[in-house]
Amino acid sequence: MHAIRFVIEDIRFAERDVTLRLPFRFGSATVNACPQAYVRTRIRLEDGRTATGCAAEMMIPKWFDKRPELTQEQNFAQLREALTLTREAYGSDAGPDTAWGHSARHYRAIHEAAAQRGLPPLVASYGPALVDRAVFDAVCRILEMGFAPALSTNVAGMRLAGTGLADDLLDFDLDAFLAAHPMSLAGHRIAARHTVGLADALAEPRPGSPDDGLPVSLAQAVARYGHRHFKIKLGGDAAGDVSRLAEIVPVIQDVMDLVTFDGNEQYRDAAHLAEFLDRLEREPALAPLVDRLAFIEQPLARTQALEADVSALSPRVPLLVDESDATLDAFPRARAVGYTGVSSKSCKGFYKSVLNAARCAAWSRETGRTYFLSGEDLTMQAGLGVQQDLALAGWLGLTHVERNGHHYVNGLAAAPQAEQQGFLQGFPTLYEHSDGAVRLRIDAGWIDLSGLDCTGFATGVADGHVSWDAMRSVY
Repeated sequence: MHAIRFVIEDIRFAERDVTLRLPFRFGSATVNACPQAYVRTRIRLEDGRTATGCAAEMMIPKWFDKRPELTQEQNFAQLREALTLTREAYGSDAGPDTAWGHSARHYRAIHEAAAQRGLPPLVASYGPALVDRAVFDAVCRILEMGFAPALSTNVAGMRLAGTGLADDLLDFDLDAFLAAHPMSLAGHRIAARHTVGLADALAEPRPGSPDDGLPVSLAQAVARYGHRHFKIKLGGDAAGDVSRLAEIVPVIQDVMDLVTFDGNEQYRDAAHLAEFLDRLEREPALAPLVDRLAFIEQPLARTQALEADVSALSPRVPLLVDESDATLDAFPRARAVGYTGVSSKSCKGFYKSVLNAARCAAWSRETGRTYFLSGEDLTMQAGLGVQQDLALAGWLGLTHVERNGHHYVNGLAAAPQAEQQGFLQGFPTLYEHSDGAVRLRIDAGWIDLSGLDCTGFATGVADGHVSWDAMRSVY
């Protein structure tokens, strides 16, 4: 299959407000509600054929830019600005190109324009991340292909020569790497790694918790969904984190297979993180947790994470970059100071995940050391967002992925009934109807990806089952 060339004729944005049923606290931020952005694009091939594609992503405040002086509304405005910058960039050149070509040729211009407006790189990446998914959905649709075979046969046209992007992979056989990945997601499943937020109730619900029939405490979530994989948020207080972990262990010790910690930039330096590890390893009650700890995610602030040498800590526990992975050259820089892992997150761009997976394969082969990619969430919601993120995780071959949107948000309750039913009927193995709404289906801790083996970038139909007229178009 050859890559196709096309022009991007139209890019439109819409939003829907999402209210969380439980507060989601990570790092120093607590989120109770935020918009979800939707993107719809139209492409035209050189032979005149057209297709539309779509994507969706939450606009989480206090993650893309954590400066305390910014309000959550200002964070939302930043992400809207990133989307409009991307539309302007992609619309500034009417020449045809491949899906990857459109993304690659505007990468630097978007980041430069964002920097001039005071937008950090993570914010700048948000716009292309959504638009690129919508564009690739349109490509898949016009070829009547699913995401997995389209990416494996490189219909995106991923070529690094001449782009100046990811030059460390110029000698890597990218086509062979892509072709080695699955052509189908049929029969695939992935474990849901449940997030334990800093504000979450553990054994028992707190007074005033929602009475909607859904899990409130960690114990209830384990009982309902059968989770065996967990992601635990850390607060950046070595003694306090160890004390809280001691409260969590009794709730999950009989079921946990794997655990990860997420520092969300809260530890002040490598010495502070070493203090936490010392305390963790000295506590006998935490031994079951230590035995199953796979990695610690982004413990240090992004301002120093790619400069501070953490290689002395890596033999004790693998370290993964998330917030610091803001540009295409970030993972090689992180590797140089001791990190061996990097997150795959849809809000940072699916091409970045593919390139970082290629790096993991190349570096592991070259050194004999394990470099790895991990699927992480940012309250990914049922519908387009969770479908596209799961399709990517499945194609990458990940065995588990953080999932938290099903816990903090009441499924698709914010969407019209027709939209909910469209998703349920279109993806009957991915969703279920329970407690008054259509929601993600998790059985014994597993998510069935078979239904994502459909036309498009895990969308199935041209409108993605989304009620576009039920949302606001504001920019």
